[in-house]
Parts: sequence; C-alpha cells; structure tokens
Amino acid sequence: MTRRPSPPLRRDAARRLAEWGLEHLSYGTELIVSELVTNAIRYGRQPARLRLIHEGATLTCEVTDGSSTAPHLRRAAVGDEGGRGLFLVAQFAHHWGTRYQACDKTISTEQSATAAAPSAELSEDDLLGQWPDDL
Repeated sequence: MTRRPSPPLRRDAARRLAEWGLEHLSYGTELIVSELVTNAIRYGRQPARLRLIHEGATLTCEVTDGSSTAPHLRRAAVGDEGGRGLFLVAQFAHHWGTRYQACDKTISTEQSATAAAPSAELSEDDLLGQWPDDL
C-alpha cells in the first residue's frame, strides 16, 4: 500500500507560509505539496525531499526524488481513482516543470506571492473542464 503524505507535512507548509506572511497561499500550496510528495513516494525512488523557497514575489515548491521519471498531465476517466493531481497543481501554480540532475529529478512549481489565491470553492469538474479531453 502506498503511503500518502501525513497531515503534519501540510501543516508544516502552512506554518512556514504564515511565518512568511503568505497565509493566502496556504490552500493551494498544501494541495501542491500533498500531490507532489505523494507522486514522489508512489512513483519515484527514495530519498524524497521537499523545499519551500520564498524569494521576492515568488513562492517555489520543489520535490526531489531519486528517479528520472517525470509526471505528465492526463485527463482521468470518470472511473479512474487517480490521475487528477497535476491538473490541480496546474490550477494553483502559474508555472511547473521538471529539472533533471545526475542521480535524481526535481519537480518544481511557482506561485505568485502577491496574487490573490484561486478560489477554494471550485469543484473538481470545474478544474478539469479547463483542459481538453485529449490530453
């Protein structure tokens, strides 16, 4: 059974954002952390590392693991249990990508630290409806 990131990891991220005065980004950042760390645990190789970086007007979330496989956007079928995580990540990050090193890879996202957070009231169908079915 694959282990999902524990609630303390999300709480730690929210605490750090509060220290930086970025509470308005907590909802989206907690979702990003959860999805990227879950993917690293499920599909990557250990060790997995998480970094949050606040520089100027940008909040960067980096998750590094010991594999070279990169995630890709896909639209999950109605009955699929997974496959929606990167669509959600893309909703909250204005940029995301993969950087490869000699022995590992890093998935990073960037959020504007000055922009208003997207509404937490959007449904999954609202989010998924923003992309074509053929991804």
